Amino acid sequence: MTAGGFRGLFGKVREALFPSRKAPAQTATQAGQVRTRKYGGSTKALAAAYGVSARTVQRWVDGTRHPAGRHREKLRLDAVEVQTTARGRERKARQLARLGPHSGITARVGRTRTFEIQGSDAVRARDIHLGLTGGQAAALALAQDEGEMREIIGQALADHFNGGGGYGGFGADDFAYDADDFDLS
Repeated sequence: MTAGGFRGLFGKVREALFPSRKAPAQTATQAGQVRTRKYGGSTKALAAAYGVSARTVQRWVDGTRHPAGRHREKLRLDAVEVQTTARGRERKARQLARLGPHSGITARVGRTRTFEIQGSDAVRARDIHLGLTGGQAAALALAQDEGEMREIIGQALADHFNGGGGYGGFGADDFAYDADDFDLS
C-alpha cells in the first residue's frame, strides 16, 4: 500500500475521477470523517455498523487506537466513499456522459487474462489500455462499490475485444484482472 493510497479498484477509480476528494491517510481522520459524514456524528451508529463498542470507535477517532483487519479495510473504503456526495457524483457523471464515445479517459487494466483457448496465446496475462466512452466513465462515477466497478470495467474489456460490435462474443465475466494493477487517467 502506498502512503495515503487505497488498494482496490473502488478507491483508485474514485481518486482518479474526483482528484480533489482524496481520503485522508490517518485512520483517526478517516474515522472522524466517516462518523460525521456517513453516520451523522453518531459514535454509537458507527460502532454498531462495525460491530465494535462505542469506546473503541472513540479511540479510533482520538488516535489512541487504530482499527485492524477487516475494520481497517472497511474504514478505508468508507473514507473514500464519504469524500463525495451523491449530488457531486451525479454532476460528474453528467459531465462525463456528455463526452460521448471518445471521453479521453483511459483505463490501464494490468495482467488481464481471458478464458483458456487450446493453442492460443489468449490466456497470457497482458496490460490492456482501454479508451472509455463517456457513458462508461459516467457509470464508474456513479458506481457504489467495487463489484459495480468490476462489472463496468469487465464490459469495457468485452467491448474492446469484441471490436465494439459484439463480434467476439465476449461478456463482462470472461475476463480476470488484478485490481491492484489498474490505473485510470
